[in-house]
Amino acid sequence: MVNTNQSAEIELEFTFLAAALPTEITGVMPKRLIDAYIPETDVRHPSLRLRKRGDILELTKKSPIEEGDASAQYEMTIRLDQHEFDALSMVSQRRIVKDRYNVVIDGYPAEVDVFQENLKGLVLIDFEFASKADRDKFKAPAICLADVTQEEFVAGGLLAGKNFSDIATKLSAFNYSAIT
Repeated sequence: MVNTNQSAEIELEFTFLAAALPTEITGVMPKRLIDAYIPETDVRHPSLRLRKRGDILELTKKSPIEEGDASAQYEMTIRLDQHEFDALSMVSQRRIVKDRYNVVIDGYPAEVDVFQENLKGLVLIDFEFASKADRDKFKAPAICLADVTQEEFVAGGLLAGKNFSDIATKLSAFNYSAIT
């Protein structure tokens, strides 16, 4: 019997700080994402993420294919039922809340994450690619302020539980100002 509640894939992506809110998100209904990272006490980037995306509940494990390169990750996701999700959500209070807009920017599919609550003002744009060749020929659109793919401080598990002021100094190194 095939288990349709799990999937595994290689994710190829670049992550950018946004220079402003992309005009492409105007009129697009975002998905509210609530992420919790496990274990809560890990000072490194936790590799397990519990996510609520609308009615979809899932547990994802991510790990880099090559140490030190966050642009290519193994990603395994397991769909959860409400009972499983509720039980696991008690394990960690390290959370992030963000609105995700799936749009196309300069011909590239993009996920624009507009952070809410404690991280309000942070906007990241992820571009995912079908192949290394596509990733290697990518040119960042003008709405992208800085490539932060390799910057650990913007990884979800390290952002979880923080406030915007906790990362403001690191963001200022990229000339980033809060976007409202």
